[in-house]
Amino acid sequence: MVNLESRECQITVDEHVGHIKLPRTLTVLEAVAFKQSFQDLCQSNPYLAKAELDFSDTRFIDSSGIGAMMGVWKIAQQHEVQFSLHNVPQQVMMSLSLAGLDQYLDIQSTLPSPHDSDKKTLGSLGSAQHSSPATHPSVRSPLKRLMDIVGGCIGLAITALLFIPIAIAIKIEDGGPIFFSQTRCSWMGRRFTIWKFRSMVVDAEALKEKLAAQNEVKGAIFKMKDDPRITRVGSILRKTSLDEFPQFWNVVKGDMSLVGTRPPTPDEIEMYEIPQWQRLDVKPGLTGEWQVNGRSSVKDFEDVIQMDLRYQERWSLLYDFQLIFRTIAVLFSRDSGAY
Repeated sequence: MVNLESRECQITVDEHVGHIKLPRTLTVLEAVAFKQSFQDLCQSNPYLAKAELDFSDTRFIDSSGIGAMMGVWKIAQQHEVQFSLHNVPQQVMMSLSLAGLDQYLDIQSTLPSPHDSDKKTLGSLGSAQHSSPATHPSVRSPLKRLMDIVGGCIGLAITALLFIPIAIAIKIEDGGPIFFSQTRCSWMGRRFTIWKFRSMVVDAEALKEKLAAQNEVKGAIFKMKDDPRITRVGSILRKTSLDEFPQFWNVVKGDMSLVGTRPPTPDEIEMYEIPQWQRLDVKPGLTGEWQVNGRSSVKDFEDVIQMDLRYQERWSLLYDFQLIFRTIAVLFSRDSGAY
């Protein structure tokens, strides 16, 4: 028997089975160390057949921990190691479920929650105070949720007024669908369908792969000036940000917030390093630091990460209002819009 111990987790290898006891919390520092320890375990034990993760001491996991779990699962697949979770507390199980990891991870056993009688539905006003992982105060704020609902309803009313002229313009140009939908990742990596007025050609997603070499942003995000996929109507919608208005429905539903971080696509988070997962500790927003600080001029994804983390550090309801007013000012400026 070989015993490997790190500051964050304890690893015991017995013949061809690795037993990993996870720490009490799995946030960014522990998550980075956990992934590295697991990778070292697989590389130093070529005949490892099975890895068992013991969560009995773990009480909290944030988006970085979710990123580490995805990374470790992929490493296990690469080394053809069976991978299973044991003694998973309900609070951790909730986080795994939000990210959809419970759909493909082998979860052998769970621990009962001491607060089973206090469960409430996610997404309802005030429910975050009791049932959601405390990754960031904004996620648990009923006042922020109330602001989202009120602002989202106002936004939907404006969208309804603009719908007919925008729909006619889109249809006249190429006859394609009015709306564009895409899978994005919300808080803790939970997937949802985002809605926009279509500003690109119908086969834009298929063409994106051909244009990948022309990406002007370094890192896990795609941006291209003079993107040939953008239609003439679409360029106007983007210049005025009218293409974003259907997302007020996502705000009302609770998938997004009025203010937050940019919602990434699943293929983008596939490229994330664990520290970059921290941006998913809050809900994505219609606007935020990135949108009001020259989103089209940002050329490095690390700059986006720093803006997202800065928002999390500065967050307050007052700061959200400030960013909303700054967004309105940007929309009426000469340099508004995005490519």
